[in-house]
Amino acid sequence: MKRLFLLLIPLICIISFAWYGCSRKESSPTDDAIARLDKAIADRDVYIAQKESRIKDLRRGLANCRTDWERFDALNKLLEEYTPYNTDSALSYCRRREILAEQFGDTVFILNARMNTANVLQSTGDYHEALSIMEGVDKGKLPDYLLPFYNHVLRSAYGALVSYATRPEDKARYTELCNRYRDSFIDVSDSSTLQYSLVSADRLNAQSRFEEGQQMLRNYMNRPECTLHDRAICACTLAFSYLGTGDRERAKEQFAISATADMQTAVREYISLRHLALMLYEEGDVERAHRYLEIALDDAIKSNARHRLVEITEVLPIVNEGYINEIKRREKAQRIAVIGISLLALILVGLLYALLRQGRKRRQAQAETQRANEQLSRLNGELRQSYERLQQANREIAENSYLKEEYIVLYMDQCSAYIEKLDSVRKQASKLLKARKYGELDDFLRSSELHDAELKAFHDSFDSTFLSLFPTFVEYFNALLTPEGQIHPKKEGRLNTELRIFALIRLGVSDSVKIAQFLHYSLSTIYNYRTKVRNRAAGDRDSLEAELMKIGTHPHAPSSSLSPSPENA
Repeated sequence: MKRLFLLLIPLICIISFAWYGCSRKESSPTDDAIARLDKAIADRDVYIAQKESRIKDLRRGLANCRTDWERFDALNKLLEEYTPYNTDSALSYCRRREILAEQFGDTVFILNARMNTANVLQSTGDYHEALSIMEGVDKGKLPDYLLPFYNHVLRSAYGALVSYATRPEDKARYTELCNRYRDSFIDVSDSSTLQYSLVSADRLNAQSRFEEGQQMLRNYMNRPECTLHDRAICACTLAFSYLGTGDRERAKEQFAISATADMQTAVREYISLRHLALMLYEEGDVERAHRYLEIALDDAIKSNARHRLVEITEVLPIVNEGYINEIKRREKAQRIAVIGISLLALILVGLLYALLRQGRKRRQAQAETQRANEQLSRLNGELRQSYERLQQANREIAENSYLKEEYIVLYMDQCSAYIEKLDSVRKQASKLLKARKYGELDDFLRSSELHDAELKAFHDSFDSTFLSLFPTFVEYFNALLTPEGQIHPKKEGRLNTELRIFALIRLGVSDSVKIAQFLHYSLSTIYNYRTKVRNRAAGDRDSLEAELMKIGTHPHAPSSSLSPSPENA
């Protein structure tokens, strides 16, 4: 059983490394372009809503027009929006433009409106109807600026008929006519326009001068005036040029770029997505190809572009069959995977059962060990707490002993000094009495200079002694107060009244009466100072004095664990 478990480990590792290798595959520019296309398709509803909003605004503008000239211009804008979006609506607005043009009685306007109708008809696949209208257009009456459009409509119609012609002689005749109007279009067009670049690149492709055509299209796409819709058309033509050189990868990338722009501009009459779907199908990406064709079919139906419907329905059954086969293949693979996983699960269940049996005894032993460890841990915890309490008690005893030793020495020094000073005062008074200088004796006894000097000396002695025992007292005590409430003595090495009060409290003298007697202040003064400082506490004011007692003594003496916070240290 153990050997079987060890054999499964390499298998799992191999599968993991294989999955990791697949997931680490670097993306190509074509993959990135297709990813952007998928994102644009996901946001298709947003772009359609923006398109419908523009059309709604144009309709509102048409309704608000006051003159026929304004209506003619508004109808032209609506025609531009609808031509690649909905040919039925585009034909409706074409008819309205023809009626207005006939009302104007202007021959140029009438011919322009009829050519627009023919252009829409050839987009719907009504090529013969479009050619019938174009036969009625007198080329000699057209101004120069309409000649490119005239040749464009005829070239587009005959170019489409080439694809649908079944007899060789018809195909040859349509090809000759298409080339003739293509050349005428180039001759009368402005070389800076999009249509000139497209048609010129198309002629270069037909002449197998693919690199020249590609360069021309790239140059136009780099122009600042190249719109998103222009980019869609240029990228599509560029893709066909790459196909002419056999560069399928770049052709796919350009078809994806073109289709992305088509999605973002919300057009429904296009060819890039269909061609990209066919290429993906040929490369085995059947699912994405089927999804792209369904989108193209839906757009062709909604736009009523019948020639696009014919093109899509010719290839959709093939792709659909491949899609169904792909689904069947995946289902079969899933069944095999389910069987394999089931067998693996049975093996794992057997291993688990064996491990559970072996684990019972191990768990029993572990439970006994755990109980012993818990008991030992509890005893260790109690021992640690006892040790810490003992350590704390030792520190407090050592600290108290240290303080007592220091202050006993200070007390003896002070007493000795005061005995000498009393003797000096006695001698001075006796000397004045013997000399019968009663006035000076009275002045001497009434003067407070001696008292003030001795009180100051006493405070200085207390300050120096206390700070020698607690060198960091001021710093640590301020750490317990708010920044604005901190106390700083005017002279280094000395304490002020507030600090002396709390120094005495640190030494254990907490009774305000004793503090007042010790410092020779009134009891109310001591109360006021204590209350004032407690109100400045950074934390709980009631625990200020308790925290004060944690301040340690001289660095060489035992001290408590209190340390200032980083911001106050």
